[in-house]
Amino acid sequence: MKKHNKIILYFGLFLILTGGATSCSDYLDIKSGATVDTNQFYSNFTSFQGFTEELYNCIPSFCNRDDNNFFNNGEEEMWQQNATNQGAWVWQVDIGNYRAWMNPGFGNGGSFLDTRDGFSFSTDNNKSTKSLWRGAWYGIRKANIGLANLDKLVDATDEEKNLIAGQLYFFRAWFHMHLITYWGGMPYIDEVLPSDKPLRLPRLTYQQTADKIAEDFKKAYELLPGNWDLIPAGQRTQNKNELRINKWMAIAYLGKNYLYAGSPLMNKASGGGEEYNAEYCKKAAEAFGTLLNAVDSGACQYKLIPWGTNGTSYEQVYRTNGQSGRMPGSATVNGVTYLEAIFRGPNYGGTGQSTDKEYLCAGVLQDRSWSQYPTANYVNYFGMNNGMPINSVSKADVDDPVSGYDTHFPWKNRDPRFYLNFGFDTRKMVNSTATADAKKYTYANLYDGIQVGNYRSDRNKGSNTGYLLMKFNPLGFNKFDNAYNNHQIHVAWMRLSDVYLMYAEAIAMGYNNIHATATTYTKDAVASINIVRNRVLLPNGNPLPGVHASYLTSTDKFMSEVRRERAVELAYEGHRFNDLRRWLLLTKYPYNIKTGIKFDRDIPETNDVTPTNVFLDKVNPENNKINNLKEYVVLERQFSDKHYWLPLKNVDATIYLEFSQNPGW
Repeated sequence: MKKHNKIILYFGLFLILTGGATSCSDYLDIKSGATVDTNQFYSNFTSFQGFTEELYNCIPSFCNRDDNNFFNNGEEEMWQQNATNQGAWVWQVDIGNYRAWMNPGFGNGGSFLDTRDGFSFSTDNNKSTKSLWRGAWYGIRKANIGLANLDKLVDATDEEKNLIAGQLYFFRAWFHMHLITYWGGMPYIDEVLPSDKPLRLPRLTYQQTADKIAEDFKKAYELLPGNWDLIPAGQRTQNKNELRINKWMAIAYLGKNYLYAGSPLMNKASGGGEEYNAEYCKKAAEAFGTLLNAVDSGACQYKLIPWGTNGTSYEQVYRTNGQSGRMPGSATVNGVTYLEAIFRGPNYGGTGQSTDKEYLCAGVLQDRSWSQYPTANYVNYFGMNNGMPINSVSKADVDDPVSGYDTHFPWKNRDPRFYLNFGFDTRKMVNSTATADAKKYTYANLYDGIQVGNYRSDRNKGSNTGYLLMKFNPLGFNKFDNAYNNHQIHVAWMRLSDVYLMYAEAIAMGYNNIHATATTYTKDAVASINIVRNRVLLPNGNPLPGVHASYLTSTDKFMSEVRRERAVELAYEGHRFNDLRRWLLLTKYPYNIKTGIKFDRDIPETNDVTPTNVFLDKVNPENNKINNLKEYVVLERQFSDKHYWLPLKNVDATIYLEFSQNPGW
């Protein structure tokens, strides 16, 4: 039976849905010829929970699958074009080859969407064997098998029965939701499909599928506790329940499901216009409001991580180092633990990221022939420390008197999150001075005008945009300093700041009134987004200002700041591609271009090989003057309407007539 489970997964969607994948877990290594009473798997809480927990291992690791930023497929980063390996998923997205998601054998192709090492639902701790497409269909069938056998759970309390049912309803909804996010409306599989009958379930519209997803999330919310540690069943695994499904996860995803269903792309795909569906947005606001009310009142365990000194606490929401393998998503500040990550999957591989070192800041710092670099157009979303955007002018190479942006000092007085995310010219990148190479790369020489800095002159290992990505690899994380110490990167599927921003969007677009509120929450859209901004502290200790009054005069102006705030707060955390898609902006200028910058150093180094680093300011590199800043297009994506949805595998789209391929593919 164990062998059968492994083989059957290679035969595609049909067999997974109709019984090819059995209810037996991989760890149930039954000897040949043995007779097993399957009822025993469901008779008591402990065994049924063991059956259910396999579903957690169907959650793919979108952020660690390829040990790099391959999950950021919007306009936020640029693949090193001169790299020899052009099979990377991020590059295939840029050239419009979405079929690469299903081709994991093509170089570094594929992604968390499919597997390159075969699919496994067991606890093998192998991030490469987990994928969304295969894991979701398998997980849906397994959830349905569990729900069909709930009546066999006799040796359990009512609380324990509710725990099992709530998890199964949640996972059935969660997997369906993420399938339709990328591939559009799907059949909603809410029963164990027989293997002896043809599969004929038609694809529903996005909103029809979302309605069915919503019902399951609602059931999960009603059945599950808010905190497993506070109930008898959960106390058996005290302090090990952070990742277990709870009611707050269910209500948060209910809101996201409704917001996505109400977004322009999904509304259009369901037969509506190219605008928000206000009713779905109102439903989303109600769901988000339930969670946010619990947060503000202290009725749940989630709260924003404080900023800390220079953002050191805030960074722990996505990265930890030197904390005995502690998983990112929470932080302890002054003896108080703040849990910001709402939903995370298992961290397959654990501290493996500390030795792989493949989240590159720059190829020259790790001797890699490829890397990915922040695009200048994305860096431009990070405004000034007065809360103003710099996009009140058309280009970032033009002074902006409104915000105070100065092209001679383009990195001065920026939103503090700018400095957590990006390396820029003259910023210190290496501490060690032990070797000539270490000295050579001490500071980021990113100018590319009359002279070319050594962080750009190597066209295979240097930046092709004029910026470096430091979010996952700050100072010291390089081959010279080797400061990795239980380094873990794990980006949450959903965190609390995301919920505040989705609530702001849902209110604004549901009511066409940024000062409206949900019945479940007293704060309006403006207050919600400002909570996220005010968490960020300026060097003087004051909070980053909220949305400027000039952007509160209309819903459209306010939404431009909501979209910008999502780009900044959730930068490089895998949200941008789906945001641009659902907003119907992916194919539109300027969201379809990726840009870089060129400029001259005002005071150049006297020697690029053994630099004396004659800068105006080594400690505060943002004070160093540059000249002749110019922004240029590195890549223009040639996208059409078909690129709003990923194609289905042909082998699946030809199973039966009603399961049709997505338009254009």
